[in-house]
Amino acid sequence: MKYLAAVHTDVGTRRKKNQDSMIVMEAQTGTGNILFAAVCDGMGGLDRGEAASAAMIHAFADWFEARLIYIARAVRDGTFQKETLREEWSSLIENTSRCIEDYGRERHICLGTTAVGILICGDRYYTLNVGDSRAYLLTDRIYLLTKDQTYVQQELDAGRMTYEQSLTHPKRNLLLQCVGAGADVRPAYGQGRAAAGQLFLLCSDGFRHVVGEDELYRTFAPSKMNGEEIMKKSLSSMTRRIKERGETDNISAMLIRLE
Repeated sequence: MKYLAAVHTDVGTRRKKNQDSMIVMEAQTGTGNILFAAVCDGMGGLDRGEAASAAMIHAFADWFEARLIYIARAVRDGTFQKETLREEWSSLIENTSRCIEDYGRERHICLGTTAVGILICGDRYYTLNVGDSRAYLLTDRIYLLTKDQTYVQQELDAGRMTYEQSLTHPKRNLLLQCVGAGADVRPAYGQGRAAAGQLFLLCSDGFRHVVGEDELYRTFAPSKMNGEEIMKKSLSSMTRRIKERGETDNISAMLIRLE
């Protein structure tokens, strides 16, 4: 499998700092290419949210480099198990969350980060999510691969809130899960089949607040994303559109196309 990747991030119209962090890592192995990508949206007092998101990204990078040989061997031997990967990711996120919490306690500030990531190896993809950054799969249509860990999503699931109410609810940005908010962080996991022609979109919440799924698909339909330059221009164009609509948050997204 080959991969095309494009990333774009923007501080937005009001923020002084960009607290989002992103990573795309690819490695060639004897059994094929392996890719890992993640988007983290930091938050915290004294503009230190970028420290939290960067800490999570650095932890992901260290993990990928340290475990690459294991991942490649597991795929080759046909023994790669989703339970093993989930255990590794859960431990990684728990340890990073504890480090971020300790960092904030020492400086008397509260900070944390969301995390959405994807690992593609062989003919499978695996996702992780903490918070409200998202991962989408675009093929014949658009599929949301993650579920927001937020107050409004909890209320929507319970039938206590309508979708229309969720758009303007005063607690619409309240996270129920956050890396850095304690050791009891419960990531959500997913998996699926990876195939040539698929397109993955990972983004922070600032990228999709004012954009519906239909518009995302019209803009990033796989048939249109035929090269990294086109992918980059499309992300940049969408970001300008989002800012014109009044989005004030940091705006970050990446596209990954499977060839």
